[in-house]
Amino acid sequence: MLEGLYSAAAGMETAQAQLDAVSNNIANQNTPGYQAQLLGFHDLLYTTDNALPSNALVGAGSAATTIGFSQAQGSLQQTGNPLDLAISGSGYLEVRQPSGTVGLTRNGTLQLNASGQITTNLGMELVPPITVPKGTTASQISIAADGTVTVANQRIGKIQLVDVTAPDKLLPQGNSVYAATAASGPIRVATGATIQQGFLEQSNVNLNTEITDMVQAQQAYSMGSRAVQFEGQFGQIAATLK
Repeated sequence: MLEGLYSAAAGMETAQAQLDAVSNNIANQNTPGYQAQLLGFHDLLYTTDNALPSNALVGAGSAATTIGFSQAQGSLQQTGNPLDLAISGSGYLEVRQPSGTVGLTRNGTLQLNASGQITTNLGMELVPPITVPKGTTASQISIAADGTVTVANQRIGKIQLVDVTAPDKLLPQGNSVYAATAASGPIRVATGATIQQGFLEQSNVNLNTEITDMVQAQQAYSMGSRAVQFEGQFGQIAATLK
């Protein structure tokens, strides 16, 4: 009796995890550089029930696990803003988070702070930092495909694109920023990735896929809920018989 309850509850928890992932992906559909979260599912422990014919295996339900983030290239949208950067290929901008640790992001919405440093729209400095001459406006900044930054034909720095061996194993930090982990591998210089100035990469969220997953998760949750109700009714019947 209890095994059925546990199995149904596990299924409901799995469906809820999928709904959470889908809702987060949909909420970030318009976030530049956002990478859709991907979930995987696996069976929980099976046990042998000697009371059933042929010692049948009884499952304990299923569980969800994050298997990474979609590495599909988002579409590039031209903005005309010279501090908007889109990354073509596998790579990230390296930024300094408020905690002092290094983060990786594909959100190329940049700006100039009061000190003339190029930062993200959340104020995180690039790594290595780049400072433009005093009085420089955004329209005077030119950024080449290889990340070279020039002002009035004078080179002032280079935006270095980086990557990791397994980007789907990066740890999300919020605001489309990720941190390297042992599973992702160390941060290294990206090869083959380029920068397009005046463009932003849109999120790679596929709305049709997300809506389909949402409907499936809702149906699974509803079925699990009904199973819990039935198990409760069977328990009441059994208690009455006793």
